[in-house]
Amino acid sequence: MAERTEAQHAEKMKKRQAAQARIVAGKTIEKGLLIVHTGAGKGKTTAALGMAVRAIGHGMKVGVIQFVKGAMTTGEKAVFDAFPAHAEFKPMGEGFTWDTQDRARDIATARVAWDEVKRMIADPAYDMVVADELNIVLRYDYLPLDEVLAVLTARPAMKHVVVTGRNAPAALIEAADLVTEMTQVKHPFRSGVKAQAGIEF
Repeated sequence: MAERTEAQHAEKMKKRQAAQARIVAGKTIEKGLLIVHTGAGKGKTTAALGMAVRAIGHGMKVGVIQFVKGAMTTGEKAVFDAFPAHAEFKPMGEGFTWDTQDRARDIATARVAWDEVKRMIADPAYDMVVADELNIVLRYDYLPLDEVLAVLTARPAMKHVVVTGRNAPAALIEAADLVTEMTQVKHPFRSGVKAQAGIEF
């Protein structure tokens, strides 16, 4: 009976393998992707930086601009700074908007960071650009959505751009090639556990 079960399993997997090979063979387009990580759950930046690490592993150059982070030292910056030939990691934010409490300054800071994103998108040396927490500055109208969409959709054909942050605008979701929404199921902060090195920063 066990031998027949193994044989049946092998036959089933062989059929699935053939079906999968047909599906993969039909996918022939190669292009730079616009990727959005959004949602209330933790892991948006973490997923984006994981993609950046993967790209570096393939010899690609990655630029990371952080729109909110920058007021504190993070573990990820130390890692990316160890690969200067393949990564430029720039935390350009000044912290959360409730900490800065200065809308004009937040807008000016967002503009400087956005100029860096635009520079990296235009520079053929960069294969991937991560605009970390860009969705946050869009939500607060620190940058015009139309301008951002125009740059992102007119990017060079093979340029990958990853945008993170809660509350991605509907127009950005529509323009994106890949959208992932992180859903929070459980978080230790809700139980009184403070942010910890190596987990949150």
